[in-house]
Amino acid sequence: MWGKTPNVVALTQGSAEGRTSLNAFDNALLAAGIGDLNLIQVSSVYPAGAELAEVPDIPPASLVPVVYSYHESTVPGEMVSACVGVGRRDGDFGLLFEYSHKGPAVIAEEVVTRMIEEGFQQRGVSDFEVELVSTEHRVDRIGCAVAAAVMWWG
Repeated sequence: MWGKTPNVVALTQGSAEGRTSLNAFDNALLAAGIGDLNLIQVSSVYPAGAELAEVPDIPPASLVPVVYSYHESTVPGEMVSACVGVGRRDGDFGLLFEYSHKGPAVIAEEVVTRMIEEGFQQRGVSDFEVELVSTEHRVDRIGCAVAAAVMWWG
C-alpha cells in the first residue's frame, strides 16, 4: 500500500477518562474507533479524489496515516476539546487542519474553520466546502478529547 495515495478519509472523535494521561488518551482513541491501530501522524493534505466515509474496518496493528488533535487534563471539572476539519473541492486535493484546547468544542470548530479558510486563501481558492468533527469532555479525574482524520485505501 505504501507509495499509493489513500482514497478514503474518515473523520472520527472520542473522549474518555483513564487512570493516567496515557490511559485517557488510549481510551479516547478506543472511543473514536481507532485505538487498536498504529497511528502515523501526517501533515494536513486531503488526497485528491478521496471519499469521506465512516472509519473502515482496518486490521488491528495496521500502520495508518492520520491527522489528529487531542487535549488531556488532570484538572477535575475542566473542559477539554479537540477538532479536525477538512476543506475540499470535488476531485481536487483539500486541506486538513486540527486544533485542541481547554474549553468548548465550538471554539475549536471556529479556529479550525478559520485555519481552513486561510489555507485556501493562500492557495487562491475560494470555492470549497468544510466538514468538521469535534468532541468535548468534562474531566472527572484524568480526561482526554481526541479528533482524527484517518486515511486508508478502499
